[in-house]
Amino acid sequence: MPMRCAVIGGGAWGTAIADRLARNGHHTVLWAREDDVVDAVNTRHENPRFLANIALAPSLTASTDMAAALHGARLVVYAAPSHVLRPVVARCAQSIEPQAVLSVATKGIERETLALMTDVVAQAAPGHPVVAVSGPSFAAEVAQGQPTAVVAACADHAAARRVQGAMSANAFRVYTSDDVVGVELGGALKNVMAVATGILDGLGLGFNPRAALMTRGLAEMTRLGVALGAKPDTFAGLAGLGDLVLTCTGALSRNRAVGVAIGQGQSLDQALAGKDSVAEGVLNTQSAKALADKVGVEMPIIDATYRILFQNWAPRDAVAELMARELRPERD
Repeated sequence: MPMRCAVIGGGAWGTAIADRLARNGHHTVLWAREDDVVDAVNTRHENPRFLANIALAPSLTASTDMAAALHGARLVVYAAPSHVLRPVVARCAQSIEPQAVLSVATKGIERETLALMTDVVAQAAPGHPVVAVSGPSFAAEVAQGQPTAVVAACADHAAARRVQGAMSANAFRVYTSDDVVGVELGGALKNVMAVATGILDGLGLGFNPRAALMTRGLAEMTRLGVALGAKPDTFAGLAGLGDLVLTCTGALSRNRAVGVAIGQGQSLDQALAGKDSVAEGVLNTQSAKALADKVGVEMPIIDATYRILFQNWAPRDAVAELMARELRPERD
């Protein structure tokens, strides 16, 4: 049944979700802070700053007025970057409809609190069920109508089903899950692994090291997830393995691109310079390391990536040290 929806965050992913909701017949308003994004969506049905060369649904509208965007919305989707999500949600929490279901499409771990994104939203706008949406989904391909599958996770099954029903389409399949921790950690940690994989590619290494890093990276992701209460099987699904494969190998991956630049000798500042879109893997490297240290989980790839990004460790030295670690069984 059509309903009023608000998508908060006018980047590539927020725009793609808003377009999907609008094409599904929902009255959808996209909130963006950038005047040029709002103007382009409303007048030309496009978002050239973040999602170039994609025709958006003519029914989709945009606004810089968050309270107006939230007015009457029964589904609110947050797609702001992880480091600003809390203030963005809190900014107009009082304008959210009492019966609204909230969904968060942001992938990350809050650096200051180490909270997952659903917890950030629940704390900033209490009193609503919060559904995590994650999975292998480049925004441009979603907006182009490429077949895509994602997961909507919430302990409240009815809320997860509302998101599933609102977003699902012939080319956009949404599964449900009750493992919020696993789905969220999969989405956040795969970005760090994508930076690490990009570093290998930037060094000119081959397919063998890439496969080894992705496989052992998945083991690290699962180890941390289980320590925090996630189900191990979740990491073999769309929000774990699926998103990991996409982000570590896809040419559209911002996180992988940052890693490639660093592997080729650029500094972190140089690799990030001039980019409108956020590479969440850089921020989440800090958060993931802090979270792993807090719960006492060994994550050597996360540690190595952190030292490369923030402690000027030479990437080739990092590879050599990882390969020289003490021999052990594959499974704990």
